[in-house]
Amino acid sequence: MRLKSLKSANWETKMFSRMQDADASGVSIASGFDGFSLLSESMSSPAAFLPRIRTSIKKRIRIFSVECSRILKRWMDVCGSLAAIIILLPLFLVISVWLKLDSPGPLFYRQVRIGLHGRPFYFYKFRSMYTDSEVRRAALEKTNESKDGVIFKMKNDPRITRCGRFIRKYSIDEAPQFFNVLLGDMSLVGPRPPLPSEVAQYSLDDRKRLNILPGITCIWQISGRSDIPFREQVVLDKEYIRGQGVWKDVLILLKTVPAVLTGKGAY
Repeated sequence: MRLKSLKSANWETKMFSRMQDADASGVSIASGFDGFSLLSESMSSPAAFLPRIRTSIKKRIRIFSVECSRILKRWMDVCGSLAAIIILLPLFLVISVWLKLDSPGPLFYRQVRIGLHGRPFYFYKFRSMYTDSEVRRAALEKTNESKDGVIFKMKNDPRITRCGRFIRKYSIDEAPQFFNVLLGDMSLVGPRPPLPSEVAQYSLDDRKRLNILPGITCIWQISGRSDIPFREQVVLDKEYIRGQGVWKDVLILLKTVPAVLTGKGAY
């Protein structure tokens, strides 16, 4: 083994010597094969060259890992949302009848939200408020219970219907967003999609929430939901973005079930 390494080193020395002689004679031996310049650099300063190889390999592995994770996440989103729609279909029918009997208006509420990299998309929910809710909001701004003022939250919002209070408590109003997931506008797990008016108040740090697809559930959704102030929501969302992964998504989805059933922090 030692003999082989010595022979290899001797060959590299001779090769490098010949390349130097050719260079001194004004002959470029690298013109027909770019790899010679790389070989020359590796033999002249191997200590500086090897770290570059390692860095390049690590970068390629990282890119491959991220791409595999992205594909697996999308696969999980499609399969999970399809399964949820099929399982919840009977509940959708019951809620639809109740909504129609409870108050006049459409079954679904469509609203523009901001998604990945600031791209707007239509966001769907079961309607939980009266049809004039947006008009009445301006008069209720002064009663906003959100500590940071960026988002609007009110525990006893008079705009919410009787059916709406029930479906909001158990997050049933969010169920149509499984269709948003199928369309690729959202993911099962990710920061909640904000309103354009909310994004207009974002700082540069807040905008980091827009670096990934928004989701139906997220860390702060299983940690207190609307009881968590906006600034803390941003911190938790950035924590998720830094450590996101398929297994973390699975864990959040599992924790979402008891959070939804208890209805804590939902209003």
